[in-house]
Amino acid sequence: MPLVAGVDSSTQSCKVVIVDADSGALVRSGRATHPDGTAVPPAAWWDALQTAIAGAGGLDDVAAISVAGQQHGMVALDEQGNVIRDALLWNDTRSAGAARQLIEEVGAAEYVRRTGVVPVASFTATKLRWLRDAEPDNAARVAAVALPHDWLTWRLRGFGPAGQSPLGPDLAELTTDRSDASGTAYFSPTTGDYDRELLVRALGHDAVLPRVLGPGEAAGQVGSLIVGPGAGDNAGAALGLGAAEGDCVVSIGTSGTVFAVTPEPVRDATGTVAGFADASGVFLPLVATLNAARVLDAIAGLLGVDHAGLAELAAQSQPGAHGAVLVPYFEGERTPNLPDATAGLTGLTLASTTRPHLARAAVEGMLCGLADGLDAVIAQGVQPRRLLLIGGAALNPAVQTTAAQLFGVPVHVPTPGEYVAMGGAVQAGWVLAGRRPAWVVDTAAELAADPQPVIREQYARARSAY
Repeated sequence: MPLVAGVDSSTQSCKVVIVDADSGALVRSGRATHPDGTAVPPAAWWDALQTAIAGAGGLDDVAAISVAGQQHGMVALDEQGNVIRDALLWNDTRSAGAARQLIEEVGAAEYVRRTGVVPVASFTATKLRWLRDAEPDNAARVAAVALPHDWLTWRLRGFGPAGQSPLGPDLAELTTDRSDASGTAYFSPTTGDYDRELLVRALGHDAVLPRVLGPGEAAGQVGSLIVGPGAGDNAGAALGLGAAEGDCVVSIGTSGTVFAVTPEPVRDATGTVAGFADASGVFLPLVATLNAARVLDAIAGLLGVDHAGLAELAAQSQPGAHGAVLVPYFEGERTPNLPDATAGLTGLTLASTTRPHLARAAVEGMLCGLADGLDAVIAQGVQPRRLLLIGGAALNPAVQTTAAQLFGVPVHVPTPGEYVAMGGAVQAGWVLAGRRPAWVVDTAAELAADPQPVIREQYARARSAY
């Protein structure tokens, strides 16, 4: 049986899955950690990839591989292929001022028309503007700009700094895909072209950008191993889940994301919904929140329980938590754009100030933030028929039950898996067979919609104070 491999090079770690190309069944896997921080040497990702591949038993019997990875990170290369400075990751906010500058210069509506997004600190263009202003000597050395998955794919194919790689620093061999390119704020997901004027406005000069590959197009080959195009992490997850039109995905990790697969591009001039491309040839409108599973971590710690204990406590409450409402902006917030906000707990009475009600308020508050994100996606014309709930908190019974009460559509919880890495494996299978694999994704739970309007009504009143 042919085997293919998929990689998820995320903020925290690198995961490698090796699967049967015919069925998608997992054969073996490996994992390695990444360093903490919001500015990271890309060499650490390369080392982690090698460790994860070794942990998965190597690639000697693997026919194809593709790398999905964290979006937006700025990898700046000089003419010799050297990394000029530590990569600024998506969650590095030092470029927030640069984002405001770019919007003032170009205009939000014009940015959306040209790129599908409004700049925020996460996006690559803002990091390049920050580099131009804060580290002009480094900026002047930039000969090429890559994203994390672009750079790893380049290295995997044998390219890299002079003297440190078999094929040397051929910058023209950098490749990417449209899903990841659409998170730079200098690429149009509609036309498939880079917007060079916006790149120059950000960096101060032109530079080599990775060639944008189509779905199922190989980046190259290393011996007998075919290397696929790669993808941004959310687009990889959509592929791994087999998400199609009518599916909305809510991912609850350190941060939260809500995204959908749509046949037409989305342009939201408010910047709430990012009009990304997906990795299959259509589009992936997406909303991101900063506060997700860590909300549950915080309240579980306060109550002295683990996540299972938090679910047990929440089950003793009822929808609306007897009036207790948590607005969960513990780390500020990205959606809505409130970077300096703090969390708030309101509606407390002697009756509502109990451990069960506080546990329920935590679950409701976290999911209400994501439900607001789903509303923003729906406002762009998306019509969800079901919601796919994934991420570390998706198996929590309280989260599942409350999601069915909040989102207004049936909730499907796929069996836990490394869906970003599986998306990479789908790409690898695609380039190997010449068609997109149709692997079956098992379901751990299905819940019918059970609307409980009191939850959203209370939350809306509390949120209006921000």
